[in-house]
Amino acid sequence: MKKTAFILLSAALLSAAPYTKENRIQDMQTMAKAMGTIETGFFYNNQELINQGASTLIDTIKKVEPPIEEVNEQNPLKKMMDRKIQMTNKIVKYINRKSRVLLERSQSNDMHQATQAYTKIMQKCMECHYKIRKW
Repeated sequence: MKKTAFILLSAALLSAAPYTKENRIQDMQTMAKAMGTIETGFFYNNQELINQGASTLIDTIKKVEPPIEEVNEQNPLKKMMDRKIQMTNKIVKYINRKSRVLLERSQSNDMHQATQAYTKIMQKCMECHYKIRKW
């Protein structure tokens, strides 16, 4: 029984596809749409749209991680100087936390705090794009 469970677990881990740049692009597009949905909700005073966008953002940010190309960087100096892996993990945690705050504030009808959380999320997005994508 233990061998069977071990074999199934090993097969599941080996069959899991690595997170690539293409996966990250798809996730970024999903998050951009979610941010647009949140913004539309603010403009039209539609709490349902805000909650929908925040929920999509929370679900998507959980999947974001450093792509396999960055993890397997062969040049140790470049890997250490770029710090893309550490920065990605830090930003993911921050956006996840602020997205939850945004959702909670929106559900409690505190739109002032919800818009502040949205602004902080957007600032982190721009920081990442500036540092990683060299805008």
